[in-house]
Amino acid sequence: MKTIEMPGGQHAVLALHGLLGNPLEMQFVGKKLQRAGYSVVIPLIPGYGYSSGQGKSYRSTRSEDWYAEVQRQFDALKRTHASVSVTGLCIGAVLALRLAMDRGDEISALSLLATTLSYDGWSIPKYRFLLPLAYYTPARYLYSYKERYPYGLKNANLRAWIAREMQVTSSSAAGASKLSAEGIFQAHRLIKQVRRRLQDVTAPSLIIHAEEDDVASPKSADMVESRISSPIKKKIILHDSYHIITLDNEKEKVAAETVDFFNQHSQSSRLKLMSA
Repeated sequence: MKTIEMPGGQHAVLALHGLLGNPLEMQFVGKKLQRAGYSVVIPLIPGYGYSSGQGKSYRSTRSEDWYAEVQRQFDALKRTHASVSVTGLCIGAVLALRLAMDRGDEISALSLLATTLSYDGWSIPKYRFLLPLAYYTPARYLYSYKERYPYGLKNANLRAWIAREMQVTSSSAAGASKLSAEGIFQAHRLIKQVRRRLQDVTAPSLIIHAEEDDVASPKSADMVESRISSPIKKKIILHDSYHIITLDNEKEKVAAETVDFFNQHSQSSRLKLMSA
């Protein structure tokens, strides 16, 4: 698995997958955006994303490195397109928020999917609150958190397929079968930075979250909605999905809402910049 590039028109979208996920998580949404005329890039970020075959050689990098690659990808699109919107899933949405804090009106619009500002979903084990104690010791380089039922998916057929893939190849379209403690540690560092500066986000923002998200409860979506300074924001709560809403039962709705929101704001944002 590598970066997915979908050529299209003069307006571009940078799509960011989840922690230790891969570009396949965002491919369905990406294809819908491409059909609507957008150029789409879904990067596999080194030390953040995971591709099959990496196995024990995989090592998470610092969240600053993840963000630097996001900036690099965004700047590359800005140089060649009239406007750039950004969408992200899970920690990918957190990275999108981080970018919006620094880039302001350079970002036409945001689509924030299953934003994870706290790991408080119903499938997170009770002992999870103890893990931060290990993050500040060398144990974080040794420990890994095994992905578990329901794998972020409410769709039973897809969930069964993902489970089989993880057993055979150590990864799937939903990401790696294990999350390194170091990766989670870096995600927590990023989350803390973003929570402190949510008021700096001013780009038009679409927030989509599942009512039954098993990884991050809707409290994360509520926090984004209440704290960002965007004059235009829209929140949608899904009722037939779990965490990975770009693959689950309501992926069509997620894609359609994202396309519609970007259609409304990609051109208007560009015109605003030109008149400034």
